Amino acid sequence: MAKKVLIVDDSALVRKQLTEMIQTLGFEIDIAKNGQEAVDKALKKQYDVITMDINMPIMDGIEALKQIMQMKPTAILIISSLSTEDASITMDALDLGAVDYIAKPGTMNVGKRENREDILAKVQSLSGIPLRRLRRKASRPLVREQKRDQTPKILSETSSLDITKVVLIGSSTGGPGLIEQICRAIPTNYKYPVCVVQHMPEQFTSSFTRRLDRASKINVYESAQNMELQPGNVYLARGGVHMNFLKKVSGKIVIREDKNKGNNFFQPSVNDMMHSAVDVFGEENIIGVILTGIGNDGADAMVRIKNGGGYTLGESEESATVYGMPKEAYDRGGVMEQLDFMQILKKIATLK
Repeated sequence: MAKKVLIVDDSALVRKQLTEMIQTLGFEIDIAKNGQEAVDKALKKQYDVITMDINMPIMDGIEALKQIMQMKPTAILIISSLSTEDASITMDALDLGAVDYIAKPGTMNVGKRENREDILAKVQSLSGIPLRRLRRKASRPLVREQKRDQTPKILSETSSLDITKVVLIGSSTGGPGLIEQICRAIPTNYKYPVCVVQHMPEQFTSSFTRRLDRASKINVYESAQNMELQPGNVYLARGGVHMNFLKKVSGKIVIREDKNKGNNFFQPSVNDMMHSAVDVFGEENIIGVILTGIGNDGADAMVRIKNGGGYTLGESEESATVYGMPKEAYDRGGVMEQLDFMQILKKIATLK
């Protein structure tokens, strides 16, 4: 039986372009012109994927998403120009249960090869998410940013010369909420720097970093050229560049940004970050973590870390929203322990 997709957008051109594209997967397509139509159709039929615009008349995509996830959990992919203009709205959509997002190009030139590949890969992947996982996702309490009533965060008095180990985390589809939970859980006296690659468009990472920093006890920074790593801080790779590392003559370790995409589909790339870290820190001083996501980014580097004496964790199939990246790392022999996310969270937060 063909899988079913509901395309929700107030633009007839966008609906036509998305329909023609997604039909190449052999999926059945329905359309809705606004959020109210989307809710009505979603309650009558079980769709495998819903693509959702945000800025629409009658009912916007955020309200439609909220109602659908409350009444009939479905894999929802946000495709909206608003995603680029206001990343915080997209983060709200992910909080409410959307699985992933794509920033719509200005005139929705989906014919462009990279846009097409991205959309088809995400629709195909989301169509395979089991309903039980979507129901569990929808039933989780909503995590909202909190304005902490606390004294200002203390700037670390340590330097990269004090680093004994580094925690490297790779994540993609379904990951932003998990990264936020990790940042919330890390205690103020944490001994290690935590470096994160979350696949995101470059317009998103600065907004996401601010969100993480507001929610966390520790400092969260967006990566920048020549930024020194310090124990007890989190560094989120800036969108559009790879986050690499360099040990200076003084022994201090800084971030080096690489604008050359290379053979990587994603930039920043988990593989790129992890391979660079091995060259600077050595495998035995790395804790490598692969969470939910499409594709195989990070798998090769995880094998290298594990074989060199590092400690590697992969998210389990039962836990991962999309069991792609962690599966590849596990199948290639790069995972020492495969655990549900909450177990991974505890291990990261309590590292000695």
